[in-house]
Amino acid sequence: MINSLIAPPRGFKQAEFEQRTQNLQQQMARQKIDAVFFTTEPEFRYFSGFKSQFWESPTRPWFLVVPLKGHPIAVVPEIGVAGFEQTWIDDVRSWPSPRPEDDGISLLYQTLAEVAVQHKCIGAMLGPETHLRMPATNFSTLQNLLVHYDMVDVAKIIRDLRIIKSPAEIEKIRFVCHVTAAGFEYLRNHLSLGMTEREACKSMHLEMLRLGADACPYLIAASGAGGYDNIIMGPTDRTLNEGDVLIIDTGANFDGYFSDFDRNYAFGQVDSLLHAAYDTVFQSTEAGLKAAEPGRTTGDVWQAMWSVLEKGGALGNEVGRMGHGLGMQLTEWPSNVPNGDVVLQPGMILTLEPGMTFASGKMMIHEENILITDSGCELLHQRAWETMPIIT
Repeated sequence: MINSLIAPPRGFKQAEFEQRTQNLQQQMARQKIDAVFFTTEPEFRYFSGFKSQFWESPTRPWFLVVPLKGHPIAVVPEIGVAGFEQTWIDDVRSWPSPRPEDDGISLLYQTLAEVAVQHKCIGAMLGPETHLRMPATNFSTLQNLLVHYDMVDVAKIIRDLRIIKSPAEIEKIRFVCHVTAAGFEYLRNHLSLGMTEREACKSMHLEMLRLGADACPYLIAASGAGGYDNIIMGPTDRTLNEGDVLIIDTGANFDGYFSDFDRNYAFGQVDSLLHAAYDTVFQSTEAGLKAAEPGRTTGDVWQAMWSVLEKGGALGNEVGRMGHGLGMQLTEWPSNVPNGDVVLQPGMILTLEPGMTFASGKMMIHEENILITDSGCELLHQRAWETMPIIT
């Protein structure tokens, strides 16, 4: 199976972009919004299909305007115009960037003023879990130019649209999840005492690339005797020794869509508390899998997992949540939190991520990726090992 992973087609049919845009425009009409503009890569790509590594450069801003009617309008640096020949966007306006004195702001204003004529209302991503990929002074200038327009937050509209994945999106995520699971299995067979965290991660990284991942921008590791005390740093050059537990958490990417899950490995003889903690988070995930079905809430899923952790002796959960949305971004809305009120719907992709502090300064965390279906949920990859593998 590892050598026979078949990648789905790249990109999307134009009809999918048209449907995404129409869905947004229907919401805009209901809320009397004339135009919405985007400045960040996921939203820009979601509606335009424009996919470029140039987003890694902070030098130039990029803007996409979605009017109440018609196709989106790209307002972009001249260097990017040719790339839109590969998209469905037929109205591309440009300026010679970088031009700090006016880096597209006047052109963006002119475009917005042209289409925002009915309600004098413009939407932007201004809410939680969003940011503006443009200098604060430029945004202030734009606000001053738009002083006679209302500017409203459309973050909730966008997250509600993006939370339900299309069949084509699901297949991209499913593929990269299978690649990641195969990478973890490869690592289980190639880890050894005396390796470093960095060597382990690099070995897995290369294998995932070989299997079809485009990149692996998120690959962290933590290890220690008796467990680990953090999950957001590393990997380091720390040597993996007898009695250690190693966690690797990774988010591989294929065609702009992510996986995000982890696996734990024991090295030689480890404290029995570690095996007990592993069993607890494994069973907690089982409870989450049973609870994750249409009509239930993110709070229901959290409570199902936490009940098992609490019964298993958890001293707390320092991560702040036990899973989140997944897709074009490594972490997306919503979060599995206490009393979470987001209702699960078919087509949502989530992570289940129970974590527990099982001893002072020691954590055990487990994570899986799931798709909400009409009748429950589906794992998007091979389930973790029921017992923690022992590396000798």
